[in-house]
Amino acid sequence: MRVGRIGAALALAVAVAGCGTGGSGSSITGKDTLTIGVAKDQPGLGLRKPDGTFAGFDIDVARYIAAHLENKPKKIEFKVVTPSGRESAIQTGKVDLVVSSYSITPERKTKVAFAGPYYVAHQDTLVRTNETGIRNVRDLAGRRLCAVNGSVSWQRVTVERNVAAQLVKVPTYGDCLAKLTDNSLDAISTDDLILAGFAAQKGKAVRFVNAPISDERYGVGIGQSDVTGCEDVNKTITEMYLDGTAGKLLKKWFGSTDLNLTTTVPQFEGCG
Repeated sequence: MRVGRIGAALALAVAVAGCGTGGSGSSITGKDTLTIGVAKDQPGLGLRKPDGTFAGFDIDVARYIAAHLENKPKKIEFKVVTPSGRESAIQTGKVDLVVSSYSITPERKTKVAFAGPYYVAHQDTLVRTNETGIRNVRDLAGRRLCAVNGSVSWQRVTVERNVAAQLVKVPTYGDCLAKLTDNSLDAISTDDLILAGFAAQKGKAVRFVNAPISDERYGVGIGQSDVTGCEDVNKTITEMYLDGTAGKLLKKWFGSTDLNLTTTVPQFEGCG
């Protein structure tokens, strides 16, 4: 772990925390119950188990954040949000935070604010193991590519790189995996942590292409006016890396894969 980078990130978090007034509107700070939006069908990140409880890297990060806020909530509630419903869930107050492989993008920042990122993933591609014709994103031309409503991953392929893939639109990434394994589509291209969870679940049935095309900065979605709450979350994320928890959680959920994991503090967005 590179001490200089971590120290700089901590200094940034502390400096940012000293400014801002919290904006107008309610803040997560001091809430007795904190409602956190999560995924329900992403193995390794956010998965709802048969008994109704949730498990995964995002779930553990959400629990850590809640436990280390300056004014700790007495209760945490997880609420399922779909990729297409994350912004509205925050804007309408359905949830206080979203921790759900939520990549920070300029368009999303016009609707919600982001603390973090708490991890920087990379977009890669998952195919069936017996698929030999897909070696990089260009090979997706003419192939059936999963397109999750509300996700930007498929756009990085078809819009940013102008690859003429055949889009198969579905509500969630869990639907992508089901369609990949039953031969209803040819590839899933999205964040490597999502794909790593799928690969761990399906074993030898699927494989990584191992040709990343972008950085995906996972942020904690929060209301635009809640500067104070955003700064508080940033401090907890820094603590999570400094005390070694982030590295332990990454190893816990993805250590069995061949993914290269980063355990240094990411460069923060800044609040306000």
